[in-house]
Amino acid sequence: MQKILAYPLTVLYLICFGLTLVLFHPIQWFALNVLGYQAHKKSVDAMQFCLMRCLNILGTRFTFKNLHQISANKPLLIISNHQSMYDISPIMWYMRKHHVKFVAKKELGKGIPSVSHNLRHGGSVLIDRKNPRQALPAMMKFGEYIESTNRAAVIFPEGTRSKDGAPRPFRTKGLEILIKKAPSALIVPITVNNSWKMLRYGKFPMGIGNHIKFTVHKPLEIANFTDKTELILQVEKTIVESIQN
Repeated sequence: MQKILAYPLTVLYLICFGLTLVLFHPIQWFALNVLGYQAHKKSVDAMQFCLMRCLNILGTRFTFKNLHQISANKPLLIISNHQSMYDISPIMWYMRKHHVKFVAKKELGKGIPSVSHNLRHGGSVLIDRKNPRQALPAMMKFGEYIESTNRAAVIFPEGTRSKDGAPRPFRTKGLEILIKKAPSALIVPITVNNSWKMLRYGKFPMGIGNHIKFTVHKPLEIANFTDKTELILQVEKTIVESIQN
C-alpha cells in the first residue's frame, strides 16, 4: 500500500522539485550578477528551504541535531557520510550561517537548473575524479579559499552514495589536501541517517514517510592534532558509530 501511494506523491514531488529549480535559476543569476555574492547566497539558502518543503510532500521529516556553538568566524571542514542527494539541502540550510560550499563531481556542473549554476559560481569546487592533474590543484585552491574566507567546505569522503545506509571506507586524499590548505579550520563531523530510504524503490517511485536525521558531532581543531592520519581515523570512527542501519 505504501509503495502504491508513493507513485502519485512522487509525481507531485517531482513537479514541485522541477519548478523550484527552474524558478530559482533566473533569481540566482540576477542576484549574483546584479546584486553580488550576499544576495546570491540568500537566494541559494531560500532554494534549499523550498527544496526541503518539496520533500514534505513525500511525508519526509528532518531532524538536525546540533548541540555545539560553532563559530562563524572560523573556516570549517564539514565531513559527512553520504546516503543520497537529499543529504545536501538540509546541511546547506541548517549550516547556512557558515556559507556552505561543496566538493562535487564535475558532471554536476552543467545541465541542472539552479544546482549547476550554484556549483559553478557559488564557491564550490568541481573535480574530475578520473583526472588527478585537474582534481588535486582544484582541491588545493579550494582549501585556500576556505581558509581565507572563513567559509565551510563539505566533503563526503566515501566518494559515492551508500545505497543501503552501510558506510563505505573513507577515501582520504581530498580530505588530506583540505586539512593541509586550511590549517586553522574546525573539522565538523556529521552523521546522516535514513536518507538512503528516499531511494528504497529506486528512482521511481520514491520512498515516503521517512525521517532523515542529522547529528552534528563535537568539532575538532586541526591544530590540536600533530598526526593528521589519527585525526581522520577519529572523525571516520565518530561518524560511522552513529549510523543506524
